[in-house]
Amino acid sequence: MGDNDEWKNMFQELTGYEKKNISLRINGIPASPMQIVQAHTMCENQAYMRDYVLNDKGDVKELWFQNIAI
Repeated sequence: MGDNDEWKNMFQELTGYEKKNISLRINGIPASPMQIVQAHTMCENQAYMRDYVLNDKGDVKELWFQNIAI
C-alpha cells in the first residue's frame, strides 16, 4: 500500500470518529481529520503518538495525537 492510500485510510478513519462526535486533537488543540492527516504528511522528522481518552463506560470520547521527536 502506498503512502497516498495510507493517508486516505487515516482520513476515513478519523472522519468516522468525528461522525461519532469523538473529539480529535493534535498537541492538545482541536483539529479536523484533514488537519491531522496534513500534520502527519508534512513532518518528516516527527511522529505522532495516539492517545485514546475514554469515558466512564470505557468508550472512546477523545482521540489525541501527541507530537514526539524521532
